[in-house]
Amino acid sequence: MNFELSKEQQMIKNMVHEFAEEVIKPRAIEIDQKANFPVDIFEQMGELGLLGIPFPEEYGGSGGDTLSYAIAVEEIGRVCASTGLSYAAAVSLGASPIYYFGTEDQKQQFLKPLAEGVALASFGLTEPNAGSDAGGTTTTAILKDDSYLINGEKCFITNASYAETLIITAVTGKNDKGRNAISAFIVPANTEGVTITSNYDKMGMRGSDTAEIVLNNVSVAKENLLGEANKGFKQFLYTLDGGRISIGALGVGIAQAALEKSLQYAKDRKQFGKSISSFQAIQFKLADMAMEVELARNMVHKAAWLKDKNKSFSKEAAFAKLFATETAFRSANQAVQIHGGYGYMREYEVERYLRDAKLLEIGEGTSEIQRLVIARELGC
Repeated sequence: MNFELSKEQQMIKNMVHEFAEEVIKPRAIEIDQKANFPVDIFEQMGELGLLGIPFPEEYGGSGGDTLSYAIAVEEIGRVCASTGLSYAAAVSLGASPIYYFGTEDQKQQFLKPLAEGVALASFGLTEPNAGSDAGGTTTTAILKDDSYLINGEKCFITNASYAETLIITAVTGKNDKGRNAISAFIVPANTEGVTITSNYDKMGMRGSDTAEIVLNNVSVAKENLLGEANKGFKQFLYTLDGGRISIGALGVGIAQAALEKSLQYAKDRKQFGKSISSFQAIQFKLADMAMEVELARNMVHKAAWLKDKNKSFSKEAAFAKLFATETAFRSANQAVQIHGGYGYMREYEVERYLRDAKLLEIGEGTSEIQRLVIARELGC
């Protein structure tokens, strides 16, 4: 395997790195403190084509690949995980299902503005009583004449307050085994009966919008069915597999930031008459962080490469998501330890990395769910 980035991938990396450093990084602390979703930053990201990286040009995208997209997520997440999370959710969860399963008309109507970066979409899967057990969905969609009537509630939905398009999963019947059969629907956010509220006061990822969606007798045309009826479960499993690559990339970004901050601080900080980077205890921490960051990045890149080659990547996506997100938390925790008392202070940023990293072990399938996925892929 060739581990060298192509010229196009390196160009994307350089471009996103520069944008992240110049535009996002100076506002990262403020975004976290004020818990403000940076609309203007996303407008600029749209203009740069970042929201359309993995989509074909015919649908308004940049014609890039999954690996290029993962690189972009890492670079943005390295300076501001909140912005990185909203970016990953907009592409992997909001736009990708329409690209994967939508009709040509749906792609032209709904995907194109998302890929062009002039609109955002959200993926409404999680419910108050259906988290890891997505099969426990209680939102219903009943076909009557030429429309579906949708009723239910979704929670913890990223970007929903700023989305023009919602992808909503709902029960549409029973399968052969008598279990709930789920379908997915494209629901414009301004549809009558849709109520979106964002009242969560979060520990981390505070600049990423997280909202609740209530659907009360929401009527959508049957043409807004996404993919095949009653096949929504398999659809969102595939969507989540792709999303796990991007969350893994976000974990790598946080871990890389923690390593960079810690290395610089260790070189600058003097104790007992010398730099603490000369202490073996600190060196070992930095060595472990550097090793895990590189291993996590390699796993994320492999999963992305497999997806781009149209090969099976479910197990590798779970590897990447599990290892990279746990690496992010470990690295951020070590960064706080290396910084000592200063690490507990907001201005040094590493405490934010720790708060942000924790969500990555929960969202897009918990660490426990990833281990179940891996075990199942092993034939257990």
